[in-house]
Amino acid sequence: MLAAKRLMPANLSPEYLAAEQQYKQARTNAEKLEALELMLSTIPKHKGTEKLQADIKRRISQVRKESQRKGAAHAVPFYLIPKEGAGQVALLGPPNSGKSQLVCALTHACPEVADYPFTTRLPTPGMMNYLNVQIQLVDLPPLSREFMEPWLPQVIRNATASVLVVDASAPEVLEEIDFIEQTLAERNLAPPKLLVANKSDLAGAPENFAALEELYRDRYRCLALSAGTGANLDGFARAIFEMLGIVRVYTKAPGKRADLTSPFILRRGQTVLDAARQVHKDFAENLKFARLFHPSGEGDGVMVERTRLVEDEDILEFHI
Repeated sequence: MLAAKRLMPANLSPEYLAAEQQYKQARTNAEKLEALELMLSTIPKHKGTEKLQADIKRRISQVRKESQRKGAAHAVPFYLIPKEGAGQVALLGPPNSGKSQLVCALTHACPEVADYPFTTRLPTPGMMNYLNVQIQLVDLPPLSREFMEPWLPQVIRNATASVLVVDASAPEVLEEIDFIEQTLAERNLAPPKLLVANKSDLAGAPENFAALEELYRDRYRCLALSAGTGANLDGFARAIFEMLGIVRVYTKAPGKRADLTSPFILRRGQTVLDAARQVHKDFAENLKFARLFHPSGEGDGVMVERTRLVEDEDILEFHI
């Protein structure tokens, strides 16, 4: 048994111990692999667990090889949401921070919204449309000292990015942020880049937000909004768009107008050649040059090199 191989106190977390119990009860290779991966993601990373980590990795390798020999398909765990759109953004936060209401306000998803804590028990995805770009928001169960779903770190790790949502009116908001930051650091998860102070319409929220911005502006982009009243929801969508580094590129045929409703989605740092590759691999292989146009019409038709970095709302005419 794995527990027998511990050579020194490891201070194993409740999430790890729950995953270990899940492994002991597993019957299929898919169930074993799911539990082992969860154990590896939740085990504290320090010298006392190095041999245990190595043993878990060895077991993962063995189970994968056995599955391949049997031709078994790796079942996707129920909590891992397939990525859709231009990026998957996980909404993290303490209980009653208003994450579910935020997803309801910005997408067609209908997660349960209530005044009591721990309403959300499963990941709930929804597609947010902003500037003709579909972005997937995922409402997650809360991160709390009282209880945390053991699989949450794996969902957060799988997402493109994450956002920290808090109740700006809550007196304990600083303690909640501290716990979440500590939890993410212990599990080697990337910290969010955006801190959203929700419920900005409630008493005390504006003053709390000013304090939060003063404390955390060096770590996060801070944004106040209210999912309940709709205040600054557009600012939230814009912040997500910018956080993902999205660049919209449109194409046109010579002598034709561009369709400005269906952009190709690229990232900052990609080139004209990358854009051509998205349209069709033959375009990239045979591209001689491209002409650049803009929605404003200013400077239209200038020839650009394959290596030019694309910018948001570029209109490209490919010549092969």
